[in-house]
Amino acid sequence: MIDWRIFPPLPALRAFAAYASTGSVQRAGNALNVSHAAISQHIRNLEAHLGVTLLDRTGRQAVLTSDGIHLAKSLNDGFETMASAIQALTDSEANRPLHISTTPSFASGWLMPRLDRFRQMAPDIDLMIDPNPELRDPSPGGIDVALRYGVGPWPGLEHELLIRTGVAVVGAPDLVAGHAHSELNTLSTLPWLQEIGTTEATTWLQQSEVTGRHQGARLVLPGALMLHALRTGQGLGVVAKVWVADDLVSGRLVLLHEARTEAGYHIVTRPGVPRAALKSFITWLRRERAGDAKLAKEGGLPAMP
Repeated sequence: MIDWRIFPPLPALRAFAAYASTGSVQRAGNALNVSHAAISQHIRNLEAHLGVTLLDRTGRQAVLTSDGIHLAKSLNDGFETMASAIQALTDSEANRPLHISTTPSFASGWLMPRLDRFRQMAPDIDLMIDPNPELRDPSPGGIDVALRYGVGPWPGLEHELLIRTGVAVVGAPDLVAGHAHSELNTLSTLPWLQEIGTTEATTWLQQSEVTGRHQGARLVLPGALMLHALRTGQGLGVVAKVWVADDLVSGRLVLLHEARTEAGYHIVTRPGVPRAALKSFITWLRRERAGDAKLAKEGGLPAMP
């Protein structure tokens, strides 16, 4: 086991190793981005800490003593090993695709239509999009960011609101003819569509008076397919209103019920400094949020509920 207490301060070891490899306090200072005076002081402090002379200063040019040569070789071997390991880890992390977890409906309804703008901004970043309805937390070497619906907080994770949106019960005009202003419990005889897994509608469905009273058929399917099924009149659905805003304006779908909540989509990450690819992606998400807010203010987009 290493006795860590015997080690001199790391800056002193780095200064001496840099001097030994460059042969000059000036070049060592340039390598470490410090003054040559700081290099000289670090070496003297190292000698005092070890109780040995590392440089013979009797001549015009200081030279390494036998102890200095021995220590310099050991430090060079150790720092080279560490540098190789750090470089390998850095390269591996930098080359790993940015792993994004979200629900299928968010992926198809918001992320994918915009993603080309991120690709133009960061063409060298590889992406892995996981449209999984099950909640999956960011983890080291795994998911970098989750775009998650809810209120938060999520213990042990950091979150930032991206979009706030309520949920809506909607259906195609032909399907809901005569039901447009009905109470929710009277809609239970109609067929219902539900997205697989933990989604925007899960909590609302559990709390609503419709839950447990379905008399019509219920079809559970992935988010993108559910939106298609809604638009083709195959059933009613509970969705984040933002996904069907254009459908409601065009009349492709009819709003039967709306629940305004404090919930929304959040950027969920692990605590700590994000890697470069994640930092770029979060910066882009914030730009998209700001752009949406500006368009909504100018009347170019439906205002977020």
